[in-house]
Amino acid sequence: MKPVPPPAPEVQPDVREFPTYRLPTFLPPFLLGWGAGVALTFAVRAVGGALLGGPCEGRTLLALLIPLLLGPGGLALTAANWRRPRRAALGLGLVVASLLPALYVGAQDIGQLRRSGCAGGYVVVSRPAVDGRAGGSVSSVALEAGSAVTLSARVGGYTPQTHPGVFTVQVQSSAPGVTVTPGRTRVRVGEAFPVRVTVSAATPANTYTVGIGARTVRDGQTAEATGTLELNVRPAPRPTRTPAARP
Repeated sequence: MKPVPPPAPEVQPDVREFPTYRLPTFLPPFLLGWGAGVALTFAVRAVGGALLGGPCEGRTLLALLIPLLLGPGGLALTAANWRRPRRAALGLGLVVASLLPALYVGAQDIGQLRRSGCAGGYVVVSRPAVDGRAGGSVSSVALEAGSAVTLSARVGGYTPQTHPGVFTVQVQSSAPGVTVTPGRTRVRVGEAFPVRVTVSAATPANTYTVGIGARTVRDGQTAEATGTLELNVRPAPRPTRTPAARP
């Protein structure tokens, strides 16, 4: 009687083998995850918009909350279940929903906040137009002692629809020898106004800061716009002496 051979050991799958994702099993949970992310995006956006009373406070956090939750959460779900195609597909759907529409809608909301003035205002300083072409914005200007320059400035960060009032221009200098004179003291959003910077001849060579601001009050709320300009003052060139002619 021949001995019966022992049964062959069952072959265990290699745990390091990457699983196979087939479209019929991958697509339905992926669409389910994406749909759940889309529904959560607009639901939280609607509820948060109803709970937040002001037009600015908390709006930035609301715009970024869902992308920050869906993206890392979906990646964590996919990484923890990468050998389970259905659950991994569900996590990938959440990741895609964090980009579109969650991140896209959030970026649109943040852009609207900037246009409405929630990010604050600023003063743009630029060189005057030459030959009908607008000059580029500048943050620093080099001047010689005893000289002057005329620049152009405007209030930005707001729109005429959200801030239709008149802004009062305010200037300040960090040195007594540097004088800043605005061409207009009452301007509106987007209107260019001249600013003349004069450096006296006795001003030492150094770097100085000039502040240009604008302020308005509407319905008891103050809106401000600020800007700075750096002045690099150089010594004035000494006049050359011509030798006296001999008789």
